[in-house]
Amino acid sequence: MSEKYIIGIDEGSQSAKITIFDEKGRVVCEDKAPLRPYDLPKPGYVEHPDDDWWDAICKAARKCMAKFTGNREDIVAIGLCTIRCCRAYLKEDGTLAQPALSWMDVRVSQPYEHVNPDVRYLVASSGYITHRLTGEKKDTVANYEYGWPVDVDRWQWSDDPEAYKATGMPREMLFDLVMPGEILGYVTEKAAEATGLPKGVPVVATSNDKAVEGLGTGCMGETTACISLGTYTTAMMEGKENLKGTSFAWPKFSCVPDKYLYDSNGIRRGMWTISWFRDILGDSYIQMAESMGKSAEELLSDEAEKVPAGSDGLMTVLDWLAPVDGRYKKGVMIGFDGRHTRGHMYRSLLEAVAMTLKKHVDDMCREVDAKLERIIITGGGSNSSLFMQIFADVFRLPIVRNEISGAAGLGAAICGAVAAGIYGSFDEAVAGMVRVKDTFTPDPENAKLYERLLPVYQGITEHTDEVLKKSYELFQ
Repeated sequence: MSEKYIIGIDEGSQSAKITIFDEKGRVVCEDKAPLRPYDLPKPGYVEHPDDDWWDAICKAARKCMAKFTGNREDIVAIGLCTIRCCRAYLKEDGTLAQPALSWMDVRVSQPYEHVNPDVRYLVASSGYITHRLTGEKKDTVANYEYGWPVDVDRWQWSDDPEAYKATGMPREMLFDLVMPGEILGYVTEKAAEATGLPKGVPVVATSNDKAVEGLGTGCMGETTACISLGTYTTAMMEGKENLKGTSFAWPKFSCVPDKYLYDSNGIRRGMWTISWFRDILGDSYIQMAESMGKSAEELLSDEAEKVPAGSDGLMTVLDWLAPVDGRYKKGVMIGFDGRHTRGHMYRSLLEAVAMTLKKHVDDMCREVDAKLERIIITGGGSNSSLFMQIFADVFRLPIVRNEISGAAGLGAAICGAVAAGIYGSFDEAVAGMVRVKDTFTPDPENAKLYERLLPVYQGITEHTDEVLKKSYELFQ
């Protein structure tokens, strides 16, 4: 029998990534295309320009398919994963009636108001891309939470009329829902021409992007958590039920039907802040790194490795994007003295991510009465061994890095492999397609330092918030 291939589509906040995997979860070829900068028409509004979601997928898919040397007829499924908590407004023909909303837009947390007569359908990002690929008005149920009239316990649209009144979303404006691992439709001739993807290949439902990442890391069981290093950086772990009334463990749909994941509180613009620091160093720094045969991130990591744990007292608070209920919050770097260098600043940012997530994970575990034995890290930041060691030292736990850092693409492919019958279950697919690359263990001395530093770090905002509330009145 010939080798079979599965395509994973992973469209996040910053780019669209297309990866072709073989049956064992090995990367055959891949490519990506950046999304354009957001439009910010007014405070709190964050929109995707033009048809950016679809354009980026088309560009990335064409580049990826141009690299593929196998038999296109052996591509058996496409798993579709897109960013969660977004909203698209569609016309009757399925095209955009107005700009799609980012998850950072305040309107996604507000009831829908029907002010544009051209709007016929309201969908998540996955529903829009599903329609562009297949022509079907279907979507995965597992990307509909937080502001949609969905029954999370029953994995379907609500039967309660009050749910539609509360969200402002009539049932007739919503697509039909399917479960993760089910076929949404098949690539149309028009979509094949635009993307280069094979016509007729089934497009398979996944879940929200974080849950798909969790599946792609192999995050299963009650003693393992996964940290997703993305624009929104958070931790998750497998849960038994749809919890109610929680403060630190947020239940959401898993990528495995009828299971749940618990989300911790997270960092808005987590890894975006790391990229921001790199970018403000300017072209000269990037060119210097290139002259040394390195990326800017690699050179920054080299500089940060020379800095001791704790960054000689330099601490960073990662509020580069304020929450809706605390608009006054801003990012803070505190503790500068003459010792501090660019490497200190970079290491302080990495330590801030790890220490912030340490609190969030501890809060989540206490609420669900769980004790972790290991943590899996996924996302581009996991390529940094320094970052992984910082996590191990801060959490005082083994930190696992898998062979595939882009776990959302692999999770999408796992869904496709199950739908295509390559594997009989999600458990079998994870066992066959996910592999550990290496494990980082805590350094005892660094772990002791971070244990003493954590309560100091966690108390910073008690003092800085009062200052920022006053400056917000001047600079909002």
